[in-house]
Amino acid sequence: MAGYIEDRWLKKRPNPATGKRERTALWGKGKRYKVAGIPGVRSRSFHASGDAKIWLAQATTKKSEGRFVDPRDGQILLEDYIVQKWWPSAAYPVSSRASVKSRVWRHIIPYLGHLQLLEIDYEALKEWKADLLTRVGVTSAQAIWAHLSTILETARKAKRIVENPCREHSELKPTPEEGRKAKAWSKETVDAIRAGLADRYRVMVDLGVGLGLRQGEALGLAAEDFDWDAEEVFIQRQLRFDERGRPYFCLPKGKKTRRVPVAPNVAARIRAHIASYPPVQITLPWQDPEEPATEQEAKQRKPRTARLIVLAEKGTPVLPGVFNTSYWKPALEHAGIVQRLDLATLPDVSWRRPAKTYGDTREHGFHCLRHTYASVNLGAGENPVTVSTWMGHATVKITLEVYGHMVPGAVQRGRSAINAWFEPPQKQILPQDSLEAAVARWAADMALVGAGAAVKADMNRQFKKVDFVEEPEAPKE
Repeated sequence: MAGYIEDRWLKKRPNPATGKRERTALWGKGKRYKVAGIPGVRSRSFHASGDAKIWLAQATTKKSEGRFVDPRDGQILLEDYIVQKWWPSAAYPVSSRASVKSRVWRHIIPYLGHLQLLEIDYEALKEWKADLLTRVGVTSAQAIWAHLSTILETARKAKRIVENPCREHSELKPTPEEGRKAKAWSKETVDAIRAGLADRYRVMVDLGVGLGLRQGEALGLAAEDFDWDAEEVFIQRQLRFDERGRPYFCLPKGKKTRRVPVAPNVAARIRAHIASYPPVQITLPWQDPEEPATEQEAKQRKPRTARLIVLAEKGTPVLPGVFNTSYWKPALEHAGIVQRLDLATLPDVSWRRPAKTYGDTREHGFHCLRHTYASVNLGAGENPVTVSTWMGHATVKITLEVYGHMVPGAVQRGRSAINAWFEPPQKQILPQDSLEAAVARWAADMALVGAGAAVKADMNRQFKKVDFVEEPEAPKE
């Protein structure tokens, strides 16, 4: 069997003269019994031979089954593992790296970073989640949980831990409140938000509700993307920024391009905007603003040019953070959706700064315009598969999960179908029992009755012609 136990305190072979094993230079130093010789497994020492034998048997079995994990590899602190091992090789898109790093460094490392990978168990996750939900909303907590699960899954694949505790105890995962569904705005609300925006940004509302675009897609939309004769637009890029605020172009979410129909009234508004604010030619790197280090990277990041139709006052790409803070939130206030906070009445918290004047407004973000686009189309009876394609969803399943409640009459149709299924069976009417058969029988009976009356009358006439003579009674004897 592969593997053996070595006594570090005694020499392997006995002295020929005495027949006894002599002490080594390590006598009395460190752990005495060393387990070694298992292919692909580092040696390990124990104080007692019994412990060494047990570990040798277990390690050999698990190694043969492909389940061996050396506990010493899991003794690294979570913070050290993240900083030294996980983050340097994490393959997140440029546009996501800043937000991922912020969540991990703000909500995972300060609270779990002092624990070894092996110490992150059910209790640790339970306490961490409860504390997390006091600091962030459920949606953010779900994203942070997903990041931790990704980190621990990487550790599991690296044979540092046996199981990913986030998956093993998935029942602890933060879940949204029941009944929370995508909500659409009314036309009056959308019009009020549009009126509250600066004139040069009002077309953003038209692109969101009229074409179902994401914010990055709207900011990256170019005049040449429109085919006015075919009444459609080609969504082929979005505008993004890296953690250092450098802009670049990339494919839409999911790396999926798509064509979306443009309604005449929507086209009229977009054309009016283009006439008032002529598009500007913008050239930006593709996929990553970082300087390429190889010829292949230079090919992939080759700059592309587009005549953007939504631009800042200086003719530069619009920073989403600036748009959301300086224009979108005041427009929400103008529409009566949110209210400005009175900072003087709030406790002295770390986030007291102008960007937080309105508090948490994430549920009223630009994405609500996209929800409204889905609501209008589904409400009109448009096929969900078609709507899914127009919105650029990965699958129609996503469309139905998020917007299925917006399909008109869906509940009523289902209720009617089930009601019909449970309808009690009606008595079957045989052909001979039908109304037509009964009428036919009645007519036949009436005909017979008529025929019988005629025969009776004729017989009566005949009997009237016959003279009946009574025979005398026979004399009595």
